[in-house]
Amino acid sequence: MRLSRVGSSVLAVWQMGRRPLVAALMLSAGLALAPPAWAAQEGAKAPLQFRITEGNIENAFFQDGSIAAHLLLSSGEKPRMLVAFPAGNSGAGLWFEPTDKPVQWSLGKVTGQHRSVDGHGWNGIAADASVTADRLVLKDAVLGSIRMLRDYQQGQGYTAQLAATPKVAATPRLTERSASWQRQRLDGAPGYAIALSTDNGRFTQEDGHLVLRPDHAGEALHLHIEASTGETPLTPFTNLLNDRAQPDKRSREALQFLSYREKFLAGSWRFDTYFGRDTMMSLRLLMPVLQPAAIDAGIASVLARLSPDGQVAHEEGIGEFAVLQHLKEQGKPSAEPIYDYVMVDSNVMLPPVAAAWLLEDPRGRDGARAFLAGKLGAGRRGDALVRNLLFVAASSEAFARQPVYSNLVALKPNAKVGQWRDSNEGIGRGRYPYDVNAVWMPAALRAIGQFLDAGLLDDYTTPAQRERLRVAAASANDWEQHASALFAVHVPNDRAVAQVREYAKQIGVSDTSALKAVDGGQVDFPAIALDAQGKPIPVLNSDEGFQLLFGKPDAAALDRDIGNLMRPFPAGLMTDVGMVVANPAYADHDVWSRFGNNAYHGTVVWAWQQAIMAAGLKRQLARGDLSTATRQHLEAAQAGLWRAICAANAVRTSELWSWSYANGHYRIEPFGAEGAHEDESNAAQLWSTVFLALPPPAGLACH
Repeated sequence: MRLSRVGSSVLAVWQMGRRPLVAALMLSAGLALAPPAWAAQEGAKAPLQFRITEGNIENAFFQDGSIAAHLLLSSGEKPRMLVAFPAGNSGAGLWFEPTDKPVQWSLGKVTGQHRSVDGHGWNGIAADASVTADRLVLKDAVLGSIRMLRDYQQGQGYTAQLAATPKVAATPRLTERSASWQRQRLDGAPGYAIALSTDNGRFTQEDGHLVLRPDHAGEALHLHIEASTGETPLTPFTNLLNDRAQPDKRSREALQFLSYREKFLAGSWRFDTYFGRDTMMSLRLLMPVLQPAAIDAGIASVLARLSPDGQVAHEEGIGEFAVLQHLKEQGKPSAEPIYDYVMVDSNVMLPPVAAAWLLEDPRGRDGARAFLAGKLGAGRRGDALVRNLLFVAASSEAFARQPVYSNLVALKPNAKVGQWRDSNEGIGRGRYPYDVNAVWMPAALRAIGQFLDAGLLDDYTTPAQRERLRVAAASANDWEQHASALFAVHVPNDRAVAQVREYAKQIGVSDTSALKAVDGGQVDFPAIALDAQGKPIPVLNSDEGFQLLFGKPDAAALDRDIGNLMRPFPAGLMTDVGMVVANPAYADHDVWSRFGNNAYHGTVVWAWQQAIMAAGLKRQLARGDLSTATRQHLEAAQAGLWRAICAANAVRTSELWSWSYANGHYRIEPFGAEGAHEDESNAAQLWSTVFLALPPPAGLACH
């Protein structure tokens, strides 16, 4: 989802060894270490608190009124302490030098704290922790936008401007028992702070580095952690779910932490802000169990961020990230949000998701006219929606006139990403994504027709615009038929068997059940994408789940595609620990290493993709036009999928996970937690909570 970048990566960093230590360590009178500065916790309702442990990472979440924070402690040989705030998508983190032997964090009590400095509110948390380490050597203290922190985590650099002249409003001071960091935002607004204190250790300066040691060798260090942000807080929902939601406490807690009246957050710690695709897919899947006000707010947040020509914003740059970008581009320290419109799938997601609420759900349908008439900036929500529908219609016209690959929706010029598999290798270096063209565009065109038929667009369109939309909507079936044909992959049986056998050997897994599953005819499936010359890239993938959720495939297509996907990996996508999102076994050998289980969109399991597949199978089984044999195939696939979903119940709210293989079995491996993967998974991911609206089929249950 997230290896794409907008603009340069810069860090507000105090880096030990690049400037005198005394300039980086201080005890500020305005910091959390002064108890009288803190006010009591807000509100009478008990704060939301929960914890998730994945591999070496302990995650603690706290939400109470204007306070929302995610504390992360990394054990092992690369210790780390980080606090992320949804407010401003901001955070503060401490990275330590690698240790000679693994350290182990233990987390105690976490509380929320609020203080006022110069009339501005600062919101944060305090926590007690202990760590077993002979010594900890501080490498960097990083304060600012989460986008800076996540770039830093991936080893990216930062500009000399911030490194050389951090704006620190405090008297530099280091005490034996405490160290703290605080600064304003670059435009002078309230900024960020983090502080450590200990009652059984010492902070010392050694060779230009800050070193923390226990008073007595072998003794666990006791640490008090305080972190806060001055960014504007968000407003959590007080009534988010209805009584149809599943009683999964962890998923409910994760969803609550990520849901606000202003927007839904994609995931924490790395994406504590708006992402268009994540918002829309989560709303679509959670729709049956969300309160109407939450769905309205989510769709409104997407409409509010549309470009003037109707494109859906993928991500927003807010807080100090926006300040930095404006400084770079205009030389002015503005905090005006910056929106990224690089993704092409989000544009065609909005119409079917909006239609699912405003036309198909009785609750949304009852309030549709009032919702569209609602004020949005200088216009109305209906005006914004029509901008998007007209953009989609215009994007469809070339292929509708001449259905050749070059008229499909392509990634934008010079862009390497454009749909949910947004790492550089996500769609195999393709240019024309399968899901955007064969699934989302036809679904969007059909949704346009639904809106027209319902008369909901009359107040927001001219007759000429309605005619243009009507013509586009009428092309949906032809779009689907012609686009799907361009992505078709056919692998002869003898080649499929040879490829699966060799691929299994290379990655070190058994091929027995996989080879048995392909012992028959040729293997047919849709390519993950077309390359720049229109050639299909034969990577088996999970995106057919979108077709199950939004389309109406014929029985033959259902039998074929479900059969391919549900085969045991590496013939299909199914493992003991879930459905992998990509399988390169049928592709050229040079593609194999680019889709490994260490790759963000490789042979790894994404929770929301399993949810898409589960919801899609459920939707297809609700049809009345399928034969008994096809229904049996769907039911068998549903049962197999849910067994895999239940097998990974321990990581159900995670963004994604990887696997290892030993003794004939797959084993869950937290993605990024051990440092062996190209990125790191979020412990709380918005679209991984969607199983709250997806109960297991009758006779199955996750324990």
